[in-house]
Amino acid sequence: MDLDALASARHDDWERLDALSRSRRLDGPEADELIERYQGAASDLSLVQTTAGSTALGDRLSISLARARLRFTGTPENPLRQLTRFAVVSLPAALYRLRWITVAVAIVTFVVAALYAWWIGGDPRALAALGTERELRQLAEDGFVAYYSENPAASFAGAVWTNNAWIAAQCVAFGITGVWVPYVVLQNAQNLGVTAAVMFAYDEADAFFLYIAPHGLLELTCVFVAAAAGLRIFWAWVAPGPRSRGVALAEDARSLFTVAIGLVFFLFVAGLIEGFVTPAPWPWPVKIGIGVLALGGFLAYLLVLGGRAVRAGETGDLVEFEAGATRIAAG
Repeated sequence: MDLDALASARHDDWERLDALSRSRRLDGPEADELIERYQGAASDLSLVQTTAGSTALGDRLSISLARARLRFTGTPENPLRQLTRFAVVSLPAALYRLRWITVAVAIVTFVVAALYAWWIGGDPRALAALGTERELRQLAEDGFVAYYSENPAASFAGAVWTNNAWIAAQCVAFGITGVWVPYVVLQNAQNLGVTAAVMFAYDEADAFFLYIAPHGLLELTCVFVAAAAGLRIFWAWVAPGPRSRGVALAEDARSLFTVAIGLVFFLFVAGLIEGFVTPAPWPWPVKIGIGVLALGGFLAYLLVLGGRAVRAGETGDLVEFEAGATRIAAG
């Protein structure tokens, strides 16, 4: 084989491979071209080594291929950079994809809670079935408020955080069953409605809303998001579309596992508010304002960063940090 003739014929292709390998940013077509030219150069190298053994031309091609391979496989990154990409790309994208299911879960929760409160509040027998007059009055006038301050703030915040994070993780992990998430949603709505009915019955509606609002705005939203993630995984199994069920389930489960990890942080914030802000002797506008700011920050994170990431093509998959960050930087 004439190596000079091969080098002359393939020179432009190899130069283009080197140019793509050195490029700081690649769009979709360029990334595909890089793979295609890598495969072509690998075939050329195999031909050179088979017919001529070790040569300067083969060494040159080996270097080009190593550089290209490093470009599309990536190099180990600093963990801090990976964490940053997770926080600003993958997590908000995964949350954004769930926004409408989250709204649906919230509506169902509040409707069911309102129905429970209306039913129990309007039926003395249903109210009496919850406990004795003394027990219900004690809950409404003392127990509900005391719950937030009967334990040290730090330990209470930690207990609330771990409990809610565990519930969120269960929603994502067991969402495929199609049963667990509706059970959690309905149980949460029932507890909310029953508690509201008791508080309303003893003229403590103001205490109910005042003590729920500071932490509940963010906490309940996180639970709604976790439920939405579980339902999304279930639906990927029921109606995979053009994908096979296995592929659909694997793809959605990977991206929505991102949600379970991210909610740990937001629930930690909600736990801190519940432990340190809700029972604090501060003016209620201040305490509720903190809750509103926490929810506002979460929604801005979801809608602004998440919308930007999704428009750039990010799915929220944990394995797409590099590709997602590159697309957003380019856009």
